[in-house]
Amino acid sequence: MDLKKLFGLSYKYVGSLKNILIGILFYFVIALVAGLAIGLAGALTGWIPVVGALIGWVLRIVGILVEIYVVAGIVIQLLVHFKVIK
Repeated sequence: MDLKKLFGLSYKYVGSLKNILIGILFYFVIALVAGLAIGLAGALTGWIPVVGALIGWVLRIVGILVEIYVVAGIVIQLLVHFKVIK
């Protein structure tokens, strides 16, 4: 698995404190946009009795995966900056 392809932002925004903060800000924006989209989708489909429950379950899993991606991206960015990984 190539981390550079999966976490491109983590490798792009390193070198200085300003770049690290920009990269972390991008990851927070990704989390915010995904959270708003998931919340909107849940609000629009939550009132449907059976399908709404299934969609809510899927959206919850997608939300967890987005959170894992954001946290992993920030951690990888810091590890690249401190030259723990290349």
